[in-house]
Amino acid sequence: MFRTARLRRALLIFTVLVGAACGGASTNGDVVGAGSGSPTITDPAPTTTSPSASETAAEEPAGDAASDEAAAVTTDEPLLPVTVTDHLGNEVTVESVDRIIPLDGTVAEVVFALGLGDNVVATDLSATYPPEADALPEIGYQRSLTAEAIATHNPSVLLATEIAGPPETIDDLRRLGYPIVIVPNESTATGPADKIRAVANALGVSARGDALAGELEDTIEANTVAPTTTPPVVAALYLRGESTQLVLGRDAATHWLIEAAGGVNIADRLDIEEAAPISPEAIIAAAPDVLLIPSAGLESVGGIEGLLGVGGLSETPAGQNEAIVVVDDQLLLGNGPRTGDLLATIAGAIAEATP
Repeated sequence: MFRTARLRRALLIFTVLVGAACGGASTNGDVVGAGSGSPTITDPAPTTTSPSASETAAEEPAGDAASDEAAAVTTDEPLLPVTVTDHLGNEVTVESVDRIIPLDGTVAEVVFALGLGDNVVATDLSATYPPEADALPEIGYQRSLTAEAIATHNPSVLLATEIAGPPETIDDLRRLGYPIVIVPNESTATGPADKIRAVANALGVSARGDALAGELEDTIEANTVAPTTTPPVVAALYLRGESTQLVLGRDAATHWLIEAAGGVNIADRLDIEEAAPISPEAIIAAAPDVLLIPSAGLESVGGIEGLLGVGGLSETPAGQNEAIVVVDDQLLLGNGPRTGDLLATIAGAIAEATP
């Protein structure tokens, strides 16, 4: 139940303003649609841009320590070769970052945020942000890769998470001599910063990684909400038409986001660890106040009208008030460098749903 009559009538569609592709993200929640029709989801131009190293130097007094540090972070060259121990315990030496292939969309986003997007020669199908990553040649989907498609691009380093595969392909790529660094992909509040630092270390730009990860950690801390006595219930759903309609569980990155934003995850009420099919009876009983929906999933079921036709959702407080937060799939599920500002957006929606 919402605090204002407006929220009982209006469809809440929150979108996220994305930051510059090679800098820190600046995001805000925005209501961009109202009524019962399908929402219009937009990617507005960034509201802030990071100054270049030369601009920063011009604005700050000579000898200013903060200015010198900022300039060093944005202009440092990769320190190579570098040897790292990856997430699986493998010791990997990277001698060149001239031809990078990330095998994961969020990892690609991190590479671009670190300022090395021009060195990326191909991405997998999950890379949808920034647009420059989406526009690159594709080597397949991260879970079903082939060595031939990747070797065609002659990569100097491959960056992946544990889900990259199949294992035979990863083994083939190692036998061909390509350095493969597996980076952490933990669905926790510390996961995004850990991922950034691991990618940066593998590419020889650890100073850039520390700066970007530190900024993200500050944003997460600033937008974390203290729990209340009656927190709203939030359901994160994964949809792909009629064939796949799931409630995401505690293992998904949405779990810590919901809790940090001041909500209760419906997965706790339904005791869902990974994901489970949507049960109309269970959904109605759990009575979510807010729905989190990946944008591609919403499109796959025919927009808001189709979503409310999914088992039981129209009979929940979230369905009746049309309190629906729609977020780009990579942003919502990827636990990447824009996650701190996504947290602010979810916290805003949950605050509106707080009695």
